[in-house]
Amino acid sequence: MEKIVIGVAGMSCQGCVKSVTAVLAALPGVEQVEVSLATATAEISHDPARSSVADFRQAIEDAGFDAN
Repeated sequence: MEKIVIGVAGMSCQGCVKSVTAVLAALPGVEQVEVSLATATAEISHDPARSSVADFRQAIEDAGFDAN
């Protein structure tokens, strides 16, 4: 497993945190997701053979937030 941290801009409430968590957790190979409103980040433990940073960024942006 690999762990990465991606910045997530545009979150303003716990509902946003839940949305981002849900879209990331649904991706193949994702084992654990921790999204923080305070730090505007998503920490993702995943199998790099099954999902990539590009997949995570796309999922975040598809959910209406900015990945940076």
